[in-house]
Amino acid sequence: MDSLRGQGGIQMLLTAEQEAGRIVSAARTAKLARMKQAKDEAEKEMEEYRSRLEEEYQTQVSGTEQEAAAKRLEEETDGRIQNLKESSSKVSKEIVKMLIKYVTTTGA
Repeated sequence: MDSLRGQGGIQMLLTAEQEAGRIVSAARTAKLARMKQAKDEAEKEMEEYRSRLEEEYQTQVSGTEQEAAAKRLEEETDGRIQNLKESSSKVSKEIVKMLIKYVTTTGA
């Protein structure tokens, strides 16, 4: 009878070991699934963050380019205005003389 009880005990131990193996296997599978889900979520968050930073960078770069273009146009305009002032100051005396001559000269 002890041998029967011993055989039953061994069988129970084998069954418990198999059940424990199934539980451990299921836990590993669940753990791997959770890790994959966490990895996918982290990659998604990284891509969103990267996209946001890239968008901010592009906005900043385009703003800088616009500022540089506006500054360049302003400098060109100032240069042209200066050139016109210099040109007009060179010929202004001649124009005044010519106007005085035509105003004071009689056509008779």
